[in-house]
Amino acid sequence: MNFETIIYKKSGGVAEIRFNRPHRMNAVVKAFYDELQTALNDAEQDISVRAVIMTGEGRAFCVGADMKEHGSGSRTPFQRRQYLRGEQEVCRRIFSLPKPVIAAVNGYALGAGAELAIASDFILMADTAQIGLPEISIGTFLGGGVTHLLPQLVGLVKARELVFLGDRIDGTQAHAIGLATRVFPAASFMEDVYTFAARLAEKAPFSMALAKEQLNQGIVRGMDAALVAELEGMTFCTTTKDWQEGVDAFAEKRKPVFTGS
Repeated sequence: MNFETIIYKKSGGVAEIRFNRPHRMNAVVKAFYDELQTALNDAEQDISVRAVIMTGEGRAFCVGADMKEHGSGSRTPFQRRQYLRGEQEVCRRIFSLPKPVIAAVNGYALGAGAELAIASDFILMADTAQIGLPEISIGTFLGGGVTHLLPQLVGLVKARELVFLGDRIDGTQAHAIGLATRVFPAASFMEDVYTFAARLAEKAPFSMALAKEQLNQGIVRGMDAALVAELEGMTFCTTTKDWQEGVDAFAEKRKPVFTGS
């Protein structure tokens, strides 16, 4: 696939989507959302892909909207809404993709960049990286489901602080409040990210997809509904070849090799 705003590659069960506008610190334009959707669709449809990494080229993950393009005033109100809707749909896609998505925050993740990360299943940050939500400070508003997801991750009080003040926090601080899953040294960051992704890629695909769906739904689902959904999930998994492979591997004291069948 030929892309203008991202680099997309696949290897060893992992798809990497690298934001590729380093001259603008990977600031977002409409084409970026369109191409990101295309890459996510491909990652979902490719049975060999078991996990997805999103990261940035250069010294930023993504610094949010390209304010130079915004400031040009060339968009009609309808075009502006379609651009904003693009981010909402991409974040929804990341959240609902039936494969784990890792936001590998290598540098600045601000505004829409932070929102893309928060919609992901895991935020892995370099120790030198920074993440922040400056929207209120510049007279705009949050997107990407942040008002729903962020309080679930860090609690309402901390979410208010991050949103109302718009302060940037580094990887160590993000990890301390439960926003970042891991913090790695900048020097070995992508190596450590791929090690983490490889562990996810080893897991049973059907089981992983069900786990992601049920955990996400569990945010709003009651106990009784969760038990019913889990029963259906357990029953379904027993019909797959991967379930038998898991049982056999356990009995034979070996590592299972799942095929997604």
